[in-house]
Amino acid sequence: MQRYIVAITGASGVLYGVRLVQILAQKGYEVHLIVSEAAYIVLQQEIGWELSFPQQDLKNYFPNKNIFLYMNSDIAAPVASGSFLTAGMVIIPCSMSTLSSVAVGLSNNLIERVADVMIKEKRPLTLVPRETPLSSIHLQNMLRLSEMGVSIVPAMPAFYQQPKSVDEMISFVIGKVLDIMKVPNDSFPRYNGDV
Repeated sequence: MQRYIVAITGASGVLYGVRLVQILAQKGYEVHLIVSEAAYIVLQQEIGWELSFPQQDLKNYFPNKNIFLYMNSDIAAPVASGSFLTAGMVIIPCSMSTLSSVAVGLSNNLIERVADVMIKEKRPLTLVPRETPLSSIHLQNMLRLSEMGVSIVPAMPAFYQQPKSVDEMISFVIGKVLDIMKVPNDSFPRYNGDV
C-alpha cells in the first residue's frame, strides 16, 4: 500500500486538508497525518469540530484504519526518519509560518522535520499556501522552495467550470493537488475548450 504524509497547519482552509485525507484513505492509501497545534483551533472555528488537544480527539473524525495520527511535538515519530519510505508529503493548508520554516530548513516540530526529510531525500513535497495578500517575504520563500523542487499549489480555485458551491471550489483545489501527487481523480471537470 502506498503511503503519504499529510500535514494540516493553522492557516485558514483546513477543509482542504480534511478532504485530501478523506479521499486518500477512501482510495486505499495509507495516510500519516500530522495536525499542528494551531490547526486544532482552526478546525474548531471553521468546521465546528469539538476538539481538545491532543490528537486523540481526531480519531473520532478520522476513523479510517488507513489513517495514522501523530502529535506535532512528537519529533521521534517514525515519519521523522528518512528511512520511513513514503510517496511524498502534502502540507495543506500551509501557513506562512510553516512555509518560511520549511524554506530555511528549521526542524522545530514534526511537520517541519518531515518536510526537511522530504527535501533532503528528494521526495515529493507539496505545499498548499493559504494567505492573501502575499508579502515579498512570502513570495521569496515560495521561490526558494520551488527552486528546491517543492511544488507550490496555492489554494486558488478556477471558475471555468462555473462552480455552484464552495464544495466544488474545494474539489478543484484538491484535484490539482492529487494531480501533482499523480493520484488518479475526477475531483473537478477538466477544461476542454468549451465556452
